[in-house]
Amino acid sequence: MYSATLTNWFQTPLGADMMMREQAILDSILADIFGFHALQVGLPDFPLLRASRMSHHMVLAEISPAQFIALPQEMPIASQSIDLVVLAHVLEFAESPHAILREVERILVPEGRVIITGFNPWSLWGLRQSLDLRRNHHPWDGHFISLPRVKDWLNLLNLEVNAGRLWGYGLPVQSPAWRTRFEFLEKMGDRWWGVAGGVYMLEAVKRVAGMRLVQRLSLKQAAAFRMPGLTVPHRSSSFHRDPP
Repeated sequence: MYSATLTNWFQTPLGADMMMREQAILDSILADIFGFHALQVGLPDFPLLRASRMSHHMVLAEISPAQFIALPQEMPIASQSIDLVVLAHVLEFAESPHAILREVERILVPEGRVIITGFNPWSLWGLRQSLDLRRNHHPWDGHFISLPRVKDWLNLLNLEVNAGRLWGYGLPVQSPAWRTRFEFLEKMGDRWWGVAGGVYMLEAVKRVAGMRLVQRLSLKQAAAFRMPGLTVPHRSSSFHRDPP
């Protein structure tokens, strides 16, 4: 179950380094997502939504500080009311990750977005987890979920994946000296074994059949697409009724 111990781990040398990278990537993505209501699920001590331009930011977690203290599979939020959901390392520590994704689909507006971060089992991080016989501390006690499985779950819920990113190809050890010594793995991994990053991020859009967002065309754009026999009035023009 998700708990404060994961927050504590993100304050260790290894965890802080990963969170710094994760926050930087989130910042670059969130700056281009627009809407009104954004929800962060998990890691309430970290302002993951800080770069979002949405006017209303909320945090839901099982621990404080958060506006909503609740289970992520039972969110006290109205259906189709949220434009953006960020799931920060929630699925791999949940008893029912698919139920959480169903809740996310329920609260998202059509064309709303969800961003998921998670630890990748097909990486050096997953290898360390498999070799760690104790598994009694975060994050190694979680159930790392593979990218294909998460994508399958999203697809079943009509959440269409449209972007992804992986990082963290270096050694998952606390020693800064050892991480610096093997820093070359980051560049090599990104180039030669891209799917083996220690952490992944997925962005998905809620698709609803029969719905499509449209933009209002300018008069100039409308004129370019007008049909024969139709005219587009100029801004200065006005309509006159013919005398009887």
